[in-house]
Amino acid sequence: MLLLLEAIFWLVRPPWRWRLFFKQMEFIGVNSLFVVALTALFTGMVLTLQTYYAFRMFAAETLVGVTVALSMARELGPVITALMVTGRAGSAMAAEIGTMRITEQVDALTVMAINPVQYLVLPRIVAGVLMLPMLTALSVFIGVVGGYLVGVNLLGIHGGLFMNNIYEYVDFNDIYHGLFKAACFGLILALVGCYKGFYTRGGAESVGRATTQSMVLSSVLILTSNYVLTALMM
Repeated sequence: MLLLLEAIFWLVRPPWRWRLFFKQMEFIGVNSLFVVALTALFTGMVLTLQTYYAFRMFAAETLVGVTVALSMARELGPVITALMVTGRAGSAMAAEIGTMRITEQVDALTVMAINPVQYLVLPRIVAGVLMLPMLTALSVFIGVVGGYLVGVNLLGIHGGLFMNNIYEYVDFNDIYHGLFKAACFGLILALVGCYKGFYTRGGAESVGRATTQSMVLSSVLILTSNYVLTALMM
């Protein structure tokens, strides 16, 4: 929390290093596109299979589409995206900053009158908060497309009914809730990764330990906060 408050303090004070912000946006967002899209595609496909065989017992196959869309928009999209980005980018933040700490590069920034939190932590937090909702929106879209392909082409669900129920029952509040969750998850994974790296002490073994702790702690906090946010939004 103290690290977050210090980062917010430097957010409104110059200099603003825009190059670092865009570099981290590329690292967290653009470089995660493939793994997020691939995960979302197969999540939507398998979710369609599971819901179809459950709903078929009640002759409610036409509700498969809206179930997949709501699940992806409110829960699976934000959570799966956050966990994948945590594994790819969050742990890398801890490893990168931790290596800089044990090789005294962080101390060198202080000697050069550059605040390490402003230079290393702030761009990563801002990039995480901004890019996770964008990745989540892409994840939801691809998940619904994957569900449509399986439901209509493989399971024989009527395509018009599949899409019409999505238009009828999924509203903007469902999308907003998912995007808000994604922004919170982006803050969590970036903050935990930076914190574990920033306060690494020791040698190479400590960097590995900080990376592992960052991954585990971020995942647990994302799943825990997902429940809290869902309970507050319902």
